[in-house]
Amino acid sequence: MKKILVFDPALCCSTGVCGVDADQALITFSADVEWAKQQGALIERFNLAQQPMAFAENQIVKAFLELSTEDGLPLLLLDGEIVLAGRYPSRAELARWVDISPSDDKTKPAKSCCSGSSCC
Repeated sequence: MKKILVFDPALCCSTGVCGVDADQALITFSADVEWAKQQGALIERFNLAQQPMAFAENQIVKAFLELSTEDGLPLLLLDGEIVLAGRYPSRAELARWVDISPSDDKTKPAKSCCSGSSCC
């Protein structure tokens, strides 16, 4: 199966779905990623604040950041090729990229990724 790498901007925690003012786009994307993983998709996310070396060690991401800066994130690679930058993909886009059928039955995301932790 194809592999998607997601290079997120600096977020408060691994998914960015933290606190009372969580971005709805992040909430939706996090739920869609979990749904896709349950369907067998290979998706790995990297947070600039928590995993800066993943950005520095990937030549495609490093070159992208030199041109666009962090403002161009998120950046998504599909098998090493840029497929999207500057926004999070829809569930249908994720499904198409990894050859799975999109479902109308959305998984309900948790209200906070940091429940019980001190990251928020």
